[in-house]
Amino acid sequence: MTQPMLTLCRICSTADPDLPRQISAALTAAGLSATLQQVDCMSGCDRPQTLAIRQSGKTAYLFGEITSADLPDILTFLRLYASSADGTLADARPLGELRFKAIARIPAELP
Repeated sequence: MTQPMLTLCRICSTADPDLPRQISAALTAAGLSATLQQVDCMSGCDRPQTLAIRQSGKTAYLFGEITSADLPDILTFLRLYASSADGTLADARPLGELRFKAIARIPAELP
C-alpha cells in the first residue's frame, strides 16, 4: 500500500451513513491521496464509529467516536502522517480533539 488506507466501521448503531462521503469529499478538497474502505465491524463497539489509518512501513492508528466534526483534525493527521518516515507523530497536540479519540497505535513491521 503506497498511500494511506482509511478503514471506517459502517455498522455501529450510531454510525453516520454520510460520513464516508464526507471523508472522501474532504480528502479530495484537501488534495490528499488516500484510499477509503468500509468494513462491517472493527470491534470498537464501545467507541463507535471507528477509523483505522495505516500505510505500509508505518505505524497504524485506531481512533474511535469519529464524527464529521473530526474531519479537519483527520486531515491534519494525514498531512503529518505523510511527512513522517515511520508514521510516528512526535507531538499529538496539532490533532486537536482527535488525539483524545486514539484507541491504539500499532507499530509497523519490525525488521
